Amino acid sequence: MLRGIRAERASVTRAALEPAWRIGFPDRAPLTLVTVVHGGGRLVLADGEEYPLGPGSTAIVRDTEPFHLVDRDAPPGAAGPAYQVSCFDPDADCEPKRDPQGPTVLVVGAYRDLRPSHERLLRTLPRALVLDDDPADVLWLKALDDAIARSRRPGGGSLVDRVLDWGLVCTLSCWFDLQGADAPAWYLGVLDPVAGPAIEAMHRDPAARWTVASLAAEAGVSRAHFAKRFTAVMGRPPLGYLAEWRMSLAEDLLADPETPVSAVARRVGYADPFAFSTAFKRVQGMSPRAFRGA
Repeated sequence: MLRGIRAERASVTRAALEPAWRIGFPDRAPLTLVTVVHGGGRLVLADGEEYPLGPGSTAIVRDTEPFHLVDRDAPPGAAGPAYQVSCFDPDADCEPKRDPQGPTVLVVGAYRDLRPSHERLLRTLPRALVLDDDPADVLWLKALDDAIARSRRPGGGSLVDRVLDWGLVCTLSCWFDLQGADAPAWYLGVLDPVAGPAIEAMHRDPAARWTVASLAAEAGVSRAHFAKRFTAVMGRPPLGYLAEWRMSLAEDLLADPETPVSAVARRVGYADPFAFSTAFKRVQGMSPRAFRGA
């Protein structure tokens, strides 16, 4: 899931703000990452749910529902400087010209597009999550400052994309660790001594002719114990998980118009393109060609 994260033409804005500030995000990006460098504020979702943010806090907001940030010291409904951070508009003056060491400094990263692998991951997350950390431990922020400084040079945009991915993966990985038993099933499954080796094997070679017995051998346990344990941890039987994983990989492969459907079928374990098409349609509700066209 985390390996599938890859920004393309993402945008990053650094904003220094004076009290009592308020920020809106008109872009409605499908995924937004906000990190507080100095100061603090509150993340407010469309339904009024709030999350406090302090120095070193990183918030991840998914979906395109509106949300905004407000100064942490501002009372509800208080008026203050209102900024619009339009990350995708190159002509927008979305960064207030203030002292970079001012009361509140934020870094906002917005993902412009999402691949199917992103969407699978986001479906396992709440609408918003916050990871609180010591600002000195947010190591990717220094690299992001360097990347922003180089963003207008050749290759600068790709450098910003990769550092933003680094920050997102670090934040999610730490947040999953803190959730314990409440982390998503796929994350707990990878850590499980029985389900984990089988998941790793299926991910390593999704086209192999896996059976419950061969997957149990990867885990080093009996077939019956493996099937029971895997289903309990993952919420689905092993071959059901394998089928879903193959179709998820197929979604990403179909995004490349240069890859024939027959090649996609082979790479996810189907020698017969017609059998692959039937399986894909059963999961997606449309044929591989129709999915690619959409």
